[in-house]
Amino acid sequence: MKKTNNNPLNIKPERLKDLLKALVDIYSPSGKEEEILEYTEKYLKKHGLSPIRQEVDENRYNLLVLPEKDDEVDFCFIGHLDTVTAYDLENYGFYEEGDSLYGLGTSDMKAGCAAMIEAFTTLAEKKGPLPSVGLALVVGEEEESDGAKTLVREYSFPWAIVGEPTNMAPCLNHFGYLEVLLRTRGKRAHSSMPELGQNAIEKMLKLLLKITEYINSTPKKLIYNIKQLSSFPGGFVVPDTCEAWLDLHVPPDSRLDMLKAELEQIVEKAGIEISDLNAYIRFENTHSGYRISQERLLIKKLKQVHETMNLPWDPQTFRSNSDGNVLWAAGTDPIILGPGRLETAHTPDESVQFNQVLLAADLYLKFALSL
Repeated sequence: MKKTNNNPLNIKPERLKDLLKALVDIYSPSGKEEEILEYTEKYLKKHGLSPIRQEVDENRYNLLVLPEKDDEVDFCFIGHLDTVTAYDLENYGFYEEGDSLYGLGTSDMKAGCAAMIEAFTTLAEKKGPLPSVGLALVVGEEEESDGAKTLVREYSFPWAIVGEPTNMAPCLNHFGYLEVLLRTRGKRAHSSMPELGQNAIEKMLKLLLKITEYINSTPKKLIYNIKQLSSFPGGFVVPDTCEAWLDLHVPPDSRLDMLKAELEQIVEKAGIEISDLNAYIRFENTHSGYRISQERLLIKKLKQVHETMNLPWDPQTFRSNSDGNVLWAAGTDPIILGPGRLETAHTPDESVQFNQVLLAADLYLKFALSL
């Protein structure tokens, strides 16, 4: 899409870019979103919107923009303002090279948030009744999704778009997620006499080998990541405790209860095969995946908007964890659709094409008006 300042729907490219730059330049890791919330609230008020604070904890809140009758929200645009922690605290801010915009959160998902805010800013400039759509800017997605969980406890709406990076492809299917804790115990001994102890790290490595062999051999197309490995105690000793945390992303139709049972069986079997293993498994965050039919009326309307904008209609599956899982569990049907590529998120070179951010704002606005 070619950039232009003559957008018929009054999306303002420079205003959008300035907003995205401001959001990226504010450091907002999960749990520390206070500064970006204050900035965003002032920005919304400045542009004729009336944000509502929805308290999440003592210092943090979601920002909601709702129709006058907030019980008539048919559709909600949702974005999270938090990011992962910075790879480099001295070099996380916004910069641009040509059409590419770089910085922490550009892709995940401050570009999506900026596009949604620009769409609602444009709606506020129009005269006449507004569509029954809402905007929710939430916190905590990168950790516990506490913002989304608070949102669905107090509000309900049948449909949502979550602006995660999908390269502007609508994702109607969503992977499930399982967070797994593994713990092994050994016997402490002096580091110079390891034969007198039992090294919990060695036991963990053997257990992880069993689990990863299962994941790689199963036809279930599981995606795993060993995200943390730590031992206790430190010092000049043979460690007697080791913990590992795994992320498991599972296809939409997966039976999480069956997967849990199979993993428990692997740990139990490993206890027989590995001498003195003494292992423990626990499941933490669990989110089911989902599929949304293309035959749903609202999906057909979204397809029509794509066609009017000459955009390809090629629904995909979102393979990460997101607030969409939380929304789905609460009875909302979430479409994942936003600017940026998931593969750049959480990396030192995170980026988004501004052309795509502009396209997202235009699409969000046209779709809201179509409702």
